[in-house]
Amino acid sequence: MDTLRIGDYTLTWLRGGVTHLDGGAMFGVVPKALWSKKYPVNENNQIELRSDPILIQGHGKNILLEAGLGNGRFNEKQMKNLGITEESFVEEDLKSLGLQPEDIDDVLMTHMHFDHCAGLVKWENEQEVPAFAEASVHISQKEWEELTNPNIRSKSTYWKQNWKPIEHQVKLFDTELELLPGLKLQWTGGHSAGISLLTIEQEDNMLIHMADNMGTHAHQNVLWVMAYDDYPMDSIAVKQKYMDIGYNNEAWFTFYHDYKYRAIQYDSSGQPKQTIEKSN
Repeated sequence: MDTLRIGDYTLTWLRGGVTHLDGGAMFGVVPKALWSKKYPVNENNQIELRSDPILIQGHGKNILLEAGLGNGRFNEKQMKNLGITEESFVEEDLKSLGLQPEDIDDVLMTHMHFDHCAGLVKWENEQEVPAFAEASVHISQKEWEELTNPNIRSKSTYWKQNWKPIEHQVKLFDTELELLPGLKLQWTGGHSAGISLLTIEQEDNMLIHMADNMGTHAHQNVLWVMAYDDYPMDSIAVKQKYMDIGYNNEAWFTFYHDYKYRAIQYDSSGQPKQTIEKSN
């Protein structure tokens, strides 16, 4: 498994499943002739997008960032339409690290679109129950409001079966949650009204996880945003702000969806300084 150390924290990428979505939707108005030079595309114009949660360990805590696709959470039609070729191995990967799902103390959700949160729930005795029964699930207040009262657009990705079974575990925050020293979940908006990003700051080390506001390494350009974004101008503003912060601090940027890179550290000019690629 791929890992990254930032100060007091160790990050480990777990296998949460794989989708294949339309490349044009993932890059919005950017011409295919441009984005296809940076991200491979198949004959159906689909690009591979992983859904790999990040296990964050430090200060005696086991924290999961996102939850993956889970297992048995999609019907046959959804599997086909979403190009799901692999479901979750999160439980197996935790076991290889000497952990059980019950050992997860907290789950940090940047947002609650199905490809991030379906793995919060599992089937047990023909019932949908929490996959991480002892964990607190942290979500921004704005995301929860949208999730529980979706509009005509957002109802296609906010599914009741992904949040109702874990409702009692949810802990909401307004604009910022510092769960542990230097580890913060911050509401930004953009891709969704309530999306948040994660930052870790430890002395001279910084990590920024923008989730779907910077879905892959190919979205580094601040103007390259998804057609899936509900508030694209907000997505651009978030990227402008945090790319600037990241470059100035030579921060690591981490990814949940990228087919190739787990993390990239950019220098002050925005050029890659170090990279961590997904191992086979």
